[in-house]
Amino acid sequence: MSRACVVGSESVRMIELGHPWIIADAYTRKWPCGEAGDLLELTDASGRFLATALFDPKDRIVARVLSRERMRLDLGWVKRRLERAVMLRKQHVDLEDSNAYRLVNGEGDDLPGLTVDRYGDFLMVQVYCAGWRRYIKLVTQALDELLAPAGIYEKGRPQNTRELESEGDAKKYGHLLSGTRAPEPLVVQENGLNFQVSLEMGLNTGLFLDQRKNRRDLMRRVKGKRFLNLFSYTGAFSVAAAAAGASLATSVDASPGYMEQARNNFSLNRLNPKRHEFLVGDCLAVLDDMARQGKCYDVILMDPPSFSTTSKSRFTTRGGTSDLVAAALKILKTGGVLIASSNHQKVDLAEYLKEMRRGALQAETMLQVISICGQPEDFPYPVTFPEGRYLKYAICVKG
Repeated sequence: MSRACVVGSESVRMIELGHPWIIADAYTRKWPCGEAGDLLELTDASGRFLATALFDPKDRIVARVLSRERMRLDLGWVKRRLERAVMLRKQHVDLEDSNAYRLVNGEGDDLPGLTVDRYGDFLMVQVYCAGWRRYIKLVTQALDELLAPAGIYEKGRPQNTRELESEGDAKKYGHLLSGTRAPEPLVVQENGLNFQVSLEMGLNTGLFLDQRKNRRDLMRRVKGKRFLNLFSYTGAFSVAAAAAGASLATSVDASPGYMEQARNNFSLNRLNPKRHEFLVGDCLAVLDDMARQGKCYDVILMDPPSFSTTSKSRFTTRGGTSDLVAAALKILKTGGVLIASSNHQKVDLAEYLKEMRRGALQAETMLQVISICGQPEDFPYPVTFPEGRYLKYAICVKG
């Protein structure tokens, strides 16, 4: 049963504007005690019904709006939301030569705090709201009935990810919810290329699905060119570049474990890793070394994490981007392409471009933006939820 909870005027305004989050404030602190997963009927001070929301009392986002109507969170409701998400992918997402993509994008598919990714014959569920814990079996049943996957996994989200070393990614965070166990590693396809992923080990699976379309774009820019991939993770951009005919793909990451996975991904695609470079180290330090050595690249891509997960790296998005851009421009040829990518939700596009401007001014170099991209169509977001447009991918030319 849902229960009535009064929200303040600011929350009323946000609900009426279609925003799905209720942020903890003086009003929410007066709500009756309850548990994560309780359904709340949100009302204004006069008792007017506004929305049904999922309670998460220990989070800053204390409730997430599920519907502007009264409802029950049952199997039928979940299946209807999932069916709508599946239909959007069928009608609007180009998945030719790809069997790894996002099936449910939380707030973007009216299931706030819940994501579902497809990796070949398997599904991966993740919850970003403790309120969903109570309904995991319901979600699993709905996915089984709708899609009949070989298996469904959940990968946990530890709270203190900032304190985790990326080298510690050998830890098991994923577990099987239903069906059969996936191969370890599991090989999936993206843009006709093969990549290893792990549904059990590590904080992430080994392939960031939101860059699929951007990797395809990169492939048309690198033939016969020298390509540098900073914060390369498991080397997906490097594999894409090498497969598209780049004369050299240099991958740089602070994690030796990720670099080994990158080599494996090259081999999976019959690309000889020995013809390319794999450098373990802090990206800013490596850029400084390259400048001293007189190295030069035609295309440089930087796709750092929102925050560093390793003590070997000193990068942060705020403040770090400008230094990174300045250092990269020193080894980018005139007329070369610099691609700067960030998934930091709290840094908007205007602020990110200012960081890039600081870097260009620092390097005393002209930088022309020729394209701004974001996440692909399987990562939709409502126009009422600007936080959903988190991925910034700026393609620039050095003047």
